[in-house]
Amino acid sequence: MQPAEIARYKENPKTAYLAAELQRVITEESEVKELASGDLGALAAEDLERLANQRTALVEEIERILKQEQTEEEFPNEAVLEVRAGVGGAEAALFAEELSRMYRAYAEKQGWNVRVLSESKTDLGGYKEAVFEIRGKGVYERLRFETGVHRIQRVPATEKSGRIHTSTASIAALPIRKKHKIEINPNDLEFEFSRAGGAGGQNVNKVETAVRIIHVPTGLDARSQAERSQNANKERAMGVLMAKIEALHEEQQAKKHAQERKDQIGTGDRSEKIRTYNTLQDRLTDHRIKQNWHNLPSIFAGNLEPVLDAVASGTVGDASEDDE
Repeated sequence: MQPAEIARYKENPKTAYLAAELQRVITEESEVKELASGDLGALAAEDLERLANQRTALVEEIERILKQEQTEEEFPNEAVLEVRAGVGGAEAALFAEELSRMYRAYAEKQGWNVRVLSESKTDLGGYKEAVFEIRGKGVYERLRFETGVHRIQRVPATEKSGRIHTSTASIAALPIRKKHKIEINPNDLEFEFSRAGGAGGQNVNKVETAVRIIHVPTGLDARSQAERSQNANKERAMGVLMAKIEALHEEQQAKKHAQERKDQIGTGDRSEKIRTYNTLQDRLTDHRIKQNWHNLPSIFAGNLEPVLDAVASGTVGDASEDDE
């Protein structure tokens, strides 16, 4: 084994101890090999076999840890879910809130932890925008294909003539990674501070704890009002902003190499219409894989597993899209 490989193992805190043990075993192997040519040849052979087994076991364990770390970096167990009302006025806001409840219910079924980082409601109820932090095993891997425009077709409760309304909401599922691929110039950031609304006690409502960070070159922003301290909210907002900037970069790269991504579901573009919820026909249609599911009340209650499984597998069906 080359010294450079051991040095690489030592650089990682998760494998540093094992790397030191590996180096000790390799050194001991070298010493025993020198004795093997003498009278202690038989004993040395036994020691060499024992040390070789130890070396193999250590390398396998180190590689297992590194592989697991790589998987966690690609599909982290922490993500941001951004829900934003689109076309349709008050109905769109109500739909955005309904989608939020759906994902939160699904997260609860998975045993994930959900936290509201920020939310903006309309006067009539519903979300203009809401941002959730979700933590748990497999979070991003399960939600990564939810990014895009979701559409609902239904007769609103306030519609007396029975006309069908079409409203939209956009979803963005963004991974929160520990290692960032892009560096941000601090001079490109602007900070706004305000009082956090909602529950949280007197401190939250009287002190400017809520933080909004704007990345000037891209115009992207992130806000957090979940924490009691300004610094904690600043840290959370920065994590969300980094996720947005990296997602934008990946989206731009994906468009450049669209032909190379034919095996993947969509491009991760928020403007891409991915799904329609038709309440009159009690049907959900995913337009990317042309599959339908029924029982919308169950789906909105968080029973998304069949849908997410099908989208992840990329199995294409033959669902009609005549309601487009």
